[in-house]
Amino acid sequence: MHRFFVNDAGVQEMRARLDPEEARHAARVLRLASGEEVELLDGLRRYRARLTAVAPDGAEADVLEALPDNEPDVRVTLYQGLPKAEKMEWIVQKCTELGVHAIQPVLMERCVARAEGKDGARKAERWQRIAREAVKQCGRAHVPQVAPPRPLTALCGALAADYDLVLVPWEEAHAQGLRTLVPGRDARRIAIVVGPEGGMAAGEVERLTGLGAQAVTLGPRILRTETAGMAALTMALCLAGQME
Repeated sequence: MHRFFVNDAGVQEMRARLDPEEARHAARVLRLASGEEVELLDGLRRYRARLTAVAPDGAEADVLEALPDNEPDVRVTLYQGLPKAEKMEWIVQKCTELGVHAIQPVLMERCVARAEGKDGARKAERWQRIAREAVKQCGRAHVPQVAPPRPLTALCGALAADYDLVLVPWEEAHAQGLRTLVPGRDARRIAIVVGPEGGMAAGEVERLTGLGAQAVTLGPRILRTETAGMAALTMALCLAGQME
């Protein structure tokens, strides 16, 4: 079943209009017709609907029913050390599929890539589009917010105050794994902080743990930055019972 975002008005009285770009795609690319069933997304819920009008300049649908919520009860935000090249796009896409709630790219000491000011805002717009398309592909309703990159020093206050649990996967954290921290805790808001290529500097880890973060191991093998966040997210959601 094809999935589409509705326009800003959302679903009203069991009717909805598709987002203008989605309407053009439905009419010109997919060549859908009135009467076909589709799935609609409004950023909060998913709906089964039947198209009643399809044209490049607009498409409408009757909403048949709300579909079950498939969002994790635990909200995990990934704080990702900004990687080089197109790795960030891959991270956004895959972590959106897995169920991440939000993604904050972070400028750290060992970051080679830099994206600040207008460049950072431009890249964030592209990452947000990738998250939106990934939501359609995997059948979620919530589109993760992908923010422009910010320095780690500017984020420490939020990390200390806004989360029930802050996890810092680090290759030198050998003693403590996620399974000792996530199960059995009333942690509904979790932050995962992942370093860029080359990992996080010891001083950065010390600063975070000094604020209450937990340095953890992801196992006996060293993971690339584009793998570590995805692995930690999957492990955290699984241990919280959110992957069943």
